[in-house]
Amino acid sequence: MPWYYPNFTNDMWRIFGICFFDDKMHFVDSENKTYHLEALKNFLARTGVALFDTCLRIRRTKGTASDKDLEVVEKADLDGMLRALPECRAVVAAGQLAATIFTEHYGIKAGKMKMGDHIEFQFEGRTISLYREPSSSRAYPMKVEHKAAYYAKMFHDIGLLTHNT
Repeated sequence: MPWYYPNFTNDMWRIFGICFFDDKMHFVDSENKTYHLEALKNFLARTGVALFDTCLRIRRTKGTASDKDLEVVEKADLDGMLRALPECRAVVAAGQLAATIFTEHYGIKAGKMKMGDHIEFQFEGRTISLYREPSSSRAYPMKVEHKAAYYAKMFHDIGLLTHNT
């Protein structure tokens, strides 16, 4: 799948399925071992969720997806991302590396944010909340249902989820 989180073993789209549909298989195309891309895109557009990477290029130093085994080659234009999304009021860092890149770029004094934490920062007159959520990679050892609980709380906090799952 030529899009975000394309690896079938990555749990991001299962997390979204659990949070919004109480069904981790909602976006999963099991037969083809991929995801229903058009359904995902339509859902995200309707819901107001945008996706962006903190890095444009990385180098895997040990062949794994673990943050500790990634070398940043080129960071993304985070300012450009936020300028392109004037309605954006929350950003999710899905993993420690993304959180570190974001906090360093914006001078956010967050130390090492714990999973589930969020902190507000200012960007060009806007208050934006940065959430630190667990990595959706299977390299991060946590059950998908537990990861989804962190995301569900955040989605509820920012008003995208209005029911308890």
